[in-house]
Amino acid sequence: MQYQNSLAFAKQLDAQDSLSHLRNQFHIPKDNPENSGGNEWLYFTGNSLGLQPKLTEKYVLQELKDWANLGVEGHFEAKRPWLNYYEFLTEKMAKIVGAKPIEVVVMNTLTTNLHLLMVSFYQPTKTKYKIVIESDAFPSDKYAVESQLKFHGFDVQEGLIFWKPREGEDLLRIEDLEQIINNQGDEVAMLLIGGVNYYTGQFLDLKKIAAIGHSKNCLVGIDLAHGAGNIQPNLHDSEVDFAAWCTYKYLNSGPGSLAGIFVHEKHSKNKELPRFAGWWNHNKKTRFNMRMPFDVMEGAEGWQLSNPPILSMAAILASLDLFDEVGMNALREKSEKLTGFLEFLIQEIETHKIKIITPSNPKERGCQISIQIKEANKSLHQQLLSKNVITDWREPNVMRCAPVPMYNSFEDVFQMISILKTLLQ
Repeated sequence: MQYQNSLAFAKQLDAQDSLSHLRNQFHIPKDNPENSGGNEWLYFTGNSLGLQPKLTEKYVLQELKDWANLGVEGHFEAKRPWLNYYEFLTEKMAKIVGAKPIEVVVMNTLTTNLHLLMVSFYQPTKTKYKIVIESDAFPSDKYAVESQLKFHGFDVQEGLIFWKPREGEDLLRIEDLEQIINNQGDEVAMLLIGGVNYYTGQFLDLKKIAAIGHSKNCLVGIDLAHGAGNIQPNLHDSEVDFAAWCTYKYLNSGPGSLAGIFVHEKHSKNKELPRFAGWWNHNKKTRFNMRMPFDVMEGAEGWQLSNPPILSMAAILASLDLFDEVGMNALREKSEKLTGFLEFLIQEIETHKIKIITPSNPKERGCQISIQIKEANKSLHQQLLSKNVITDWREPNVMRCAPVPMYNSFEDVFQMISILKTLLQ
């Protein structure tokens, strides 16, 4: 597409956008929330916390109403019975991440889920125990794998291998991962890689990563915290062994809401995989017969532990219904146009101070563009906030900006860059 640097062109793109109506399905924060006439923020931090769908209140209130009117019988008699409420989410979530329903379940929170999955998929031996992670992984992933190494009695310095960008570069190269596995794969038990890097926004080739890991009998896990609802990871076809993600970023489920997991179908019937147990991964048919021996369920459901919080699931369902209405194909198409427009406008700014560290190929990124700004610090972020522009600052000098196709417009993008340009000048 040939972009133009004008407000009129941005408005033209919005007029042609078949998904523009979705913006009205969300609450857009305002500079004066008590005043219905307040100005809407330019909100570009869906990669940290997605906006609230207007449907959410209705869905949560339904569960509060059923709880008030039915008490414990809501498990069976609620409009959406609580006993198997998570099943209302499974198929819709599976579509978003490109999985089969048997491979997906919503439960717990992200890092908890990673640990529960590593109980099963990190099975080190004395000679094959190392873990590969990208050098600039999200800190909680690094903490998690370090603690797994320590728990199994290994030295972190010896056991953790970092996949790094080359000197002077910002992005990871798949051939460097291949070299790591070729050289050290006999000592590597597991790869845990962020599918979309939180800092650069780089979307990695999951199928290639899985193939590289499996070539040396390493198990492969993916953190999709910045990928679910953003890119199309096609988890089943990728052949990765497991994945986990949160739902409060691009999936708009609310702060601290429940997370999701994927366990590939090839592991679904393997009841010998070590795992922690609770009554919610016990056979549904005999779960409430309290004196039965543990009988683990097949598929991803077999990693659940406890009955889930229904109010959180109601908020997730409200968002998933919106995703189900439009589909990931349409959202990705708009996302590529939005980031393309954003990239174009950034490059139009006449300054040596700006460098985009996100891949220029739209197939290798999601809806986040990371902008490195020389000679800048967090005061620039504060100046943007004072102009009602909400982006995300990462030290030392990177601004993460995510135009989300669900609720951001092309005019949002134009206005944000106009303000940034003025501040830089």
